Amino acid sequence: MRFIPMLLVMAVIFYLSHQPDIPLPQTVSFQDKILHLIAYGVLAATVLWAIRPTCSPAAGLGVIVFCLLYGISDEFHQSFIPGRSPSIYDVFADVFGAFLVVAGRILIFRKKPMGREEVP
Repeated sequence: MRFIPMLLVMAVIFYLSHQPDIPLPQTVSFQDKILHLIAYGVLAATVLWAIRPTCSPAAGLGVIVFCLLYGISDEFHQSFIPGRSPSIYDVFADVFGAFLVVAGRILIFRKKPMGREEVP
């Protein structure tokens, strides 16, 4: 059950990538990169929720690699869609979005080592 949100996000990304043109008003520079960052940040969050890692750097790295591979496959998929083209910069934005979410989760939920108390 915990994998359903992750699969839904992956399906939405795939669906949007399959569209020849997505009419969005251009409101800021690099808007498409921001949208990639957000989409893959959400994907990373749902992957983290699905696998319930202990916020370890190794688990976080696995999530980032998963998002990287899905981003690469997404760009490959776009290469077959008329009006779309793959971009390494989109993959960079995808990975950066995943990294921000993973790093944030590790920093927020990091625990102090047991047996060590702060001395004023």
